[in-house]
Amino acid sequence: MKKSRMEEPGGMDFATPRKRMVEDHLRTRGIADKTVLAAMERVPREAFVPEEMRHLAYADGPLPIGGDQTISQPYVVAAMTEALRPVEGKRILEIGTGSGYQTAVLAETGAEVFTVEFLEPLAMRARALLEENGYRKVHYRVGNGREGWPEEAPFDGIVVTAGAAELPERLAGQLRDGGRMVIPVGHPEQELRVYTRETADRLTSERLFPVRFVPLV
Repeated sequence: MKKSRMEEPGGMDFATPRKRMVEDHLRTRGIADKTVLAAMERVPREAFVPEEMRHLAYADGPLPIGGDQTISQPYVVAAMTEALRPVEGKRILEIGTGSGYQTAVLAETGAEVFTVEFLEPLAMRARALLEENGYRKVHYRVGNGREGWPEEAPFDGIVVTAGAAELPERLAGQLRDGGRMVIPVGHPEQELRVYTRETADRLTSERLFPVRFVPLV
């Protein structure tokens, strides 16, 4: 029998630290979207980190997941998700599946998620974890994230979990009018930015806060 996403791995109690994480690291730092807060409280982050690090799952910091990749800190995941203005039924393209944690949070908001990962071992592991924890409205691809998923475009939102020196134009071109793209931009310093597709040939940009992500490859 498959494990429900509401069960705690190894019989440990993660529900309490998960709620504390939402209250202490998200609400107090300005995350206010009820859909995002509810998603962050439901997704078992401990399932998406290495077993030996599960006791650190709800600390507000990144953790290594192998392959020189990391799982982002909860606050950054929540902020990026909130910036997409999630509502039920949105089609979201995620570049960088990684551990699958951001994917799960997006899925919990009711989005249909299309996720692309460059590293096949990470992609396979994330897919197994997501399916094991009950996430079904997710589509997977192994490939070059800079190319996006053009045959499924346009998207209501795009979230990129790796840093780019400048805005990837091919990705931005897969946003529908009114769509929002959240991406770390800059080199060597990065900042989280939100781009909004106003018209076919016009994007507006908003700066959020400094971040540090692995490079987009």
